[in-house]
Amino acid sequence: MADDLLVIIPTRGRPQAVPEIMQAWDDTSATAHLLFAVDTDDPELAAYKKHAADLKTDPRVRFTFGKRRRLVGTLNQHATKNAAKYRFLAFMGDDHRPRPADRPWDERFRECLSGGPGIVYGNDLLQGETMPTAVAMTSDIVTTLGYMAPPAFVHLCVDLVWLEWGKGMGRITYLGDVIIEHLHPANGKAPMDAGYAEVNSTEQVTADSATYYTYRDEGGLEQDLAKLRKLVAGGDHRA
Repeated sequence: MADDLLVIIPTRGRPQAVPEIMQAWDDTSATAHLLFAVDTDDPELAAYKKHAADLKTDPRVRFTFGKRRRLVGTLNQHATKNAAKYRFLAFMGDDHRPRPADRPWDERFRECLSGGPGIVYGNDLLQGETMPTAVAMTSDIVTTLGYMAPPAFVHLCVDLVWLEWGKGMGRITYLGDVIIEHLHPANGKAPMDAGYAEVNSTEQVTADSATYYTYRDEGGLEQDLAKLRKLVAGGDHRA
């Protein structure tokens, strides 16, 4: 039998995020499982391993340590491995923090996804409805496409892809009252560090932007949407 909701968090150079995220889980009464994916060449590897040891008895949490694949590669690796186990899969960055509300954020996400194939996201207090910078989806989307984000991408613009998928399927929900705060230099909520400098470099912005336009305009998006629309029409919802 499939488990419920897994949140995949690729993380690098920010071990301090782990206890902060765990505190956010406690503060919001979240029951979603967490998977922290850490690179074996991370300069902060020892600190991550200490967190893994400290949390080894917490049934909500797993750590993986592997070759660096950048964000999209890491996300796809773990999403495809876990799609058969979990009904719902989610991505958050190590700079996202769910915030308390009247009802747990993950409960709201489950409700939105329980009716069939689809995508849901909350308000990150930065992009809002414009981009799902943190996202959850039914795992049958991943099994249908073979990935959670097109593998040609490295880091940026995949939130735009998720938006295109959801709109193209007619199955996307934005929960403006569910806060998944994005602590980012762009809104003054995080300092510029090596990770932000790398992914927001001119080279990376140019590369991932070009990949997005190629995917959107040269057939990749339509191929994926054809599969997703067939999934919606087929009614195999695993709900």
